[in-house]
Amino acid sequence: MRRLLATLLAATAAVLAAATPAAAATPAHWRPTVGLTWQMQFSGKLDTSIQAQVYDIDGADSTRAQVAALHKQGRKVVCYVDAGSYENWRADAAKFPAAVRGKALDGWPGEQWLDVRNWAALRPILAARFADCAAKGFDAVDPDNMDGYSNDSGFPLTAADQLTFNRRVADLAHSLGLAVGLKNDLDQVKALQPAFDFAVNESCRQYAECGQLTPFIAAGKPVFHVEYSAAQCPTPATLRFSNIRKRVNLDAYRAAC
Repeated sequence: MRRLLATLLAATAAVLAAATPAAAATPAHWRPTVGLTWQMQFSGKLDTSIQAQVYDIDGADSTRAQVAALHKQGRKVVCYVDAGSYENWRADAAKFPAAVRGKALDGWPGEQWLDVRNWAALRPILAARFADCAAKGFDAVDPDNMDGYSNDSGFPLTAADQLTFNRRVADLAHSLGLAVGLKNDLDQVKALQPAFDFAVNESCRQYAECGQLTPFIAAGKPVFHVEYSAAQCPTPATLRFSNIRKRVNLDAYRAAC
C-alpha cells in the first residue's frame, strides 16, 4: 500500500511539473566594474575617437552601426532613455496618455513629469524603448529622471511609488539582457543599489552629495559621474568614481575632472 501511494504521489508530481511552465530565465547581462573610464554624448555628431571604455549615447538618435563601431573598438555602449518624463519631440510621444503627463520639468522645454504609479500605461512604452536598445546591440540602459517623487511633478508621488517604479525599470532592462544604471535619485541609493548595475550622476560634487553614492562603489559597481564646472573638479580620488567634465549641451567635448 505504501509503495502504491508513493508511486501515485510521484506520478501526480510529474503531471503537475509538466503542467506548470518553468519560469523564464533572465538573460545574462554586462556587469561593469569600478574604475571604468567613460564618455557621455547626447548632441552633435558622434565622436568615437574619445579614449573611454564606456560610451553613454542617446538610444533613439543612435544606430546599430554606430553601436557596432564602438564595440569593434572594444567599448561598452549605454543607451540613454528617458524613463520618468515625457519628451514631446520623441517619435513615440503620442503613445503617452494625457493622464500620465504632469508638470513641466523646470528648465527643460517640452518635457513633463510622468505619473510613475501608472505602470500599465508606461510599461509598454518603456519595453519598446528598451527592446530597441537591445536590438541595436547596446549593453545597458541609462534611464533618466528616476526621481519624480522628489520634484514638483503634479502627482502625489511618494518615495514608495518611486522605489516600485525604479525597481520595475531595472527588472525590465534585465529581462532583455541589458545592464541598467540608477540616474541620480540619491536619497534612495541604499535601497536601490541591489537592483542596479551602476550609477550615473550629475553634479554630486556641486551639491555636496557624492557620499550618498558610495554604496555602489562598496558593492563593486561603478559610479559614472559628470560635473559641468571646472570649479567642481577634481572629485576626491578616494571616492573611486569615474569622473568627467562636460558642457551642459552634452556634445562631444570631454575633460578630466
